[in-house]
Formats: sequence, structure tokens, C-alpha cells
Amino acid sequence: MNLLVQAASSDDGSFHGPSINEFFPPTLFTIGGLEFNRIIVVRVLATIALLLIFWLGTRRMRLIPGRYQSVVEMGLDFVRVNIAEDLLGKKDGRRFLPLLTTIFFMVLFFNITGIIPFLNIAGTSVIAVPLLLAIVAYITFIYAGIKKSPKNFFKNALFPPGVPWPLYIIVTPIEFVSTFILRPITLTLRLLMNMVVGHLLLVLFFTATTFFFFTAGGWWALFGIGTFAFGFVFTLFEILVAVLQAYVFALLTAVYIQLAVAEEH
Repeated sequence: MNLLVQAASSDDGSFHGPSINEFFPPTLFTIGGLEFNRIIVVRVLATIALLLIFWLGTRRMRLIPGRYQSVVEMGLDFVRVNIAEDLLGKKDGRRFLPLLTTIFFMVLFFNITGIIPFLNIAGTSVIAVPLLLAIVAYITFIYAGIKKSPKNFFKNALFPPGVPWPLYIIVTPIEFVSTFILRPITLTLRLLMNMVVGHLLLVLFFTATTFFFFTAGGWWALFGIGTFAFGFVFTLFEILVAVLQAYVFALLTAVYIQLAVAEEH
């Protein structure tokens, strides 16, 4: 709460909203030459939580699953059935299931930290993680295409069949940019910007609430009730966004792989 009060007001009593500097926090401590700031600590905690949940759900596998095993199996089945097998079929879905599962749950857990008290920032709100996952998805797409058809992958990607030859002057540059440049960029920015905007809006609502209640006072507290209500509703919305962005990232990765292993390649 003290952090919100400091963010919401200054010595002159004026309101100060969220800043982009929140995504570049100072170093908290250093271990072996590695600097840890707030966002890196959040990522570490999210990773530990993810590993712990899967460990609890799989350490004693039973034919009739218990509570933790059921939760983990539901999550795994969701990725397997609704993403991997739906888009890639059973054979290719099984091949790329570990990657798609890792992407989905990593993005989900890193996203959800944005609404957890005392963490309050998504691990995907700085470009490093979204860019890394986009590069992994991009490399997998290239690998799948070359593995499926070493000779024809790039040819079919850049020279789509059925197009009159003179039009390749226009079509080929467009296909090159859209397929090999824009895909990793859009994957990165879609996830990054959703998390950045979501964090800034939540900080804006709750710092405004703190300002109206504790600094402005009086009748201004009525506005604080409104900003708190908006903040609460938007927190629920951010949970939906966190899940949706994890699903979209994994889904688009599967779509790109499906395009790479399609029969025409």
C-alpha cells in the first residue's frame, strides 16, 4: 500500500499515474554476477510455482486421480486435445506437444503474476520472455518445414503454387516479409503489449483509488469508490486476458507448425 501511495501522489499533493519506468526496476540483489530485479524475481517465483504444481500433480500417479493429479491432467488434456491434436493431428500433435505445453503454461503462469498481490507485474511484460518464446516458435516452424520437405519448404513458402509467374514479383516479397519476419514480431508484440497495457491500467485504477482515499480525502473519496470498482472488474478481466494470451500464443505456434508440415510442403 505504501508503494501505491508514493506512486499516486508527490510532496505537492498532486496525482502521479503509472510510468513506463516500472518495467525497468532497479536491481534488488546480485547472485554470482547475475542481477535480480523485481521482474526477474517474479519470473523465478512463477517458474517455481509452475514446477511445484506439476510435481504435486504427478509425483504419485494413480488410475483414479486425486485432486492435484486431476487439475494437472485437465490442463495437459486441454493443450493436447484443443491445441495440439486439433491442429496437427495425433501424430504431429504428439511430436510437438511438449513444446506447446511448455509455451502455454509458461505464458499462463508468467501472465497471472500481474494480478497477484505483492507481485503485481506480469513476467511477460518485458520483451525478453515474449521474444524468446517467439524465437523458439519461429525456429520450430522452420525446423518442421525443412524436416517435412527439405527441398520444397522455402520454395512453397515464397512461391505459392497456383499464382501466375508475373505476380511472383509482388507476391514473393510479401510472403517473405509476412512469413519470415512479421510472424515472430507479431507473436512478441501481441503478448508484450497486452501485458504492458493491462499492468498500466491496473496501476492507474488503484493508484487513483489510493490518491482519492488517502490524499485528496473528503468528497473525493466517492471517486475512489468508482476507481476501486473499475480496478476490481479489470483485475477479473486481466485473469481472462492472461489465460487467453497463453492460449493464443500456443495456438498460433501450432498453426505455424501446421502450415510448415502441410502436405503441399
